Amino acid sequence: MPRFSGFDDFAQHYAQATGHDSFGAAFAAEIATSQLSIHDDPTQADMPDAALARDCVTQLVGDLFHLLADTRLEPLAGRIAWGVVNSFHRVAQQVAGQEDDTARELGALARVFDPSEVHANQLEETQRLCQSQAEARAALECMRDHAAEIYRIHIGSPWSSASGSRTSAAPYASQIEARDFLAARRAAKRDAVNPQGPVVVVTGGAQWLHHEPIWARLDLIKARVPNMVLVTTGQHRGADKIAAAWAAHNGVHTILFRLNRSNGGKAGFDRNKGLINLQPIEAIICEGSFLQIDFAQQCRAARVPVTIMRDADFAQESAARAG
Repeated sequence: MPRFSGFDDFAQHYAQATGHDSFGAAFAAEIATSQLSIHDDPTQADMPDAALARDCVTQLVGDLFHLLADTRLEPLAGRIAWGVVNSFHRVAQQVAGQEDDTARELGALARVFDPSEVHANQLEETQRLCQSQAEARAALECMRDHAAEIYRIHIGSPWSSASGSRTSAAPYASQIEARDFLAARRAAKRDAVNPQGPVVVVTGGAQWLHHEPIWARLDLIKARVPNMVLVTTGQHRGADKIAAAWAAHNGVHTILFRLNRSNGGKAGFDRNKGLINLQPIEAIICEGSFLQIDFAQQCRAARVPVTIMRDADFAQESAARAG
């Protein structure tokens, strides 16, 4: 964990580590008057200062790790920081939902021909509300993404939400739930929830510990297919976590195909069929359970190139390096 002599060193470290700064764009006031709710009066107040917003988020998340380092509470730092990032995410989701509702209302009003002043005022207010909610959502997502990057720097793996996809306009690696991804595909949407590119699947057991072979293989695939999209089975441990960390490090979109528990004992096999339906160009399968064996068989039947990784092969290498 990094050590800092003061906040200036602290902020400088994260400014270098997180690289891209999207705060300037997210915190620019694009509309003259803002109104986040029909119950609020329109305001001409400024947006928060972009630099101060970035520094605030940096300190809010980073100071947790700095405070608890080398103390008996250090093992809890990641869990607390996860909750801070999730707070930004949840509020951004709520505002996004309000924005969607307002956009539908705006569309309905725009389709009605009504030359009255009442209708014109309602249309103007609804448009201002929609623009204001979009502006607020972008700012919240920007703060969430920056907080998530600081989390990743300390934890070593990307922040993942408990529910819902994490997408934004900034060039961070998105994590998209399979349900959202498939719905976007059916609707032929080409937006943040439907990244376009050849699919590469990584799956394996939760006990898989060897990150080097997965990262090395993914590096080779990305060099050959720069616009690849990573698909995992969404576990928070093992091969999935290792692959997600690689994606976050390389700015690759990740789609999380979690189990649909409502399918009972068939859930894992149904998920394997869903993965095959994505027509992956390659799959990396790390030793795990019978589900990995089934997926390997389905890949071969569908003529999907497969790289099989067995624990014993890399356990010997790890032991040799340790010796």
